[in-house]
Amino acid sequence: MKRLVVAMTGATGAVYGLRLLEILREMATHEVHLVMSQAALLNIREELPDGKQELEALADVVHNVRNVGASIASGSFICGGMIIAPCSMRTLAAVAHGQSDNLISRAADVMLKERRRLVMMTRETPLNLAHLRNMVACTEMGAVISPPVPAFYLRPESIGDIVDHNCIRVLDLFGIHSQPENRWEGLSKEAASLDKTSAQSEGK
Repeated sequence: MKRLVVAMTGATGAVYGLRLLEILREMATHEVHLVMSQAALLNIREELPDGKQELEALADVVHNVRNVGASIASGSFICGGMIIAPCSMRTLAAVAHGQSDNLISRAADVMLKERRRLVMMTRETPLNLAHLRNMVACTEMGAVISPPVPAFYLRPESIGDIVDHNCIRVLDLFGIHSQPENRWEGLSKEAASLDKTSAQSEGK
């Protein structure tokens, strides 16, 4: 079975980590290794009703963030990559500057040095110059910065729809494809008709 690392840090959006774990458990194609920062645990307590216990139950292996000697801290640990969801600006900065001071930043550093996929669902707004520069630095090293952005063209009916779409898009980056009904299929007939009329008008 393939392996995937999921990390959660101290930014709002714990539901993204939860939903990723749920989808991966439903698909049952990967052995999921979970690690949560201390700040993430505080945030989880505020945002998720069942919190830490629910998240741990969805993972195959749970690592302590202070255990820098864990299996996922080594390049010899074979896996498909790592998702940080949500990714705080503190964690972004640690990865950007190679500060492997806990298991999350160390595992992320391993992904980069081994040229494995690292996706960071960064959560902050507005962004200051340090945030932007750290995003550039991580991108230049091979990471994918993927802020969870709503796709309103899908006409979401709930927060769950918005969360699902962002999680689907992130898993797509690992070649893990789910929920084919929740994808762009081209312009609606009404929009296509307006687009055709606009093109004809511009051509005159």
